[in-house]
Amino acid sequence: MRQPMEDRVVTISRARTTVDYPASFMLVAAMNPCPCGYYNHPDKDCVCSPGNVKNYLNKISGPLMDRIDLHIEVTPVAFDDLSTKSSGESSDKIRPRVILARNIQKDRFEKAGNIYCNSQMSSKDIANYCMLNSNGQTLLKLAMEKLNLSARAYDRIIKVSRTIADLDASHDIKNDHLAEAIQYRSLDRDNWGS
Repeated sequence: MRQPMEDRVVTISRARTTVDYPASFMLVAAMNPCPCGYYNHPDKDCVCSPGNVKNYLNKISGPLMDRIDLHIEVTPVAFDDLSTKSSGESSDKIRPRVILARNIQKDRFEKAGNIYCNSQMSSKDIANYCMLNSNGQTLLKLAMEKLNLSARAYDRIIKVSRTIADLDASHDIKNDHLAEAIQYRSLDRDNWGS
C-alpha cells in the first residue's frame, strides 16, 4: 500500500513478467481511536489500557501514516448540534474557491509536464514552488522538533500549506496556512494515544 501511494503505480510481478498499472487515487480512511472507541471522548471513559490503545494504533504503520496528508481527530457531535441546521459553508460557496485553487495549480505546473496539482510535487518541486519566509521556516522547525515529525511529514505539511494558500488565493504561503497544515498532522504527535 505504501509504494502505490508514493509512486502512483501498482507493480505486479508473476512468472518472470512485471506489469505496471496506474494507481493515482485519494485514500480516505477512518478508524476508532481505540478498541472501545472512547479514547479522548469528552463524556465517556475509555476502558482500554494504555498498552491496548498503543497496540491498536500500531496496526497502522508509521510509514503508512506518514503518507496520509491529513489526520484529523473528530470528536462526537452532541444531539442538539445534530438536530439543528448547520451553519457551515455550503458547497456552492466553497466551489469557486476550489476551482480557483485548481486553476492556480494548473498554471503553476503548466511547464512541469508530469504534475498538475500540489500533492504530486517531489521534494525538488517543493523547493521550487513552496518558498517559506523566515517566520514560516521557524514555525515549521519548531513543529518538527516539538512533534517529532518525519522528513516525509515535512514535505506533506508544506504541500498542504501550499494548497491552503491556493484556496486563499495567496501567492505566498503565510504562517496561518502553515499552522493550519500542521494542525492536520494530529496523529503524528508522539503523545497521541499514550
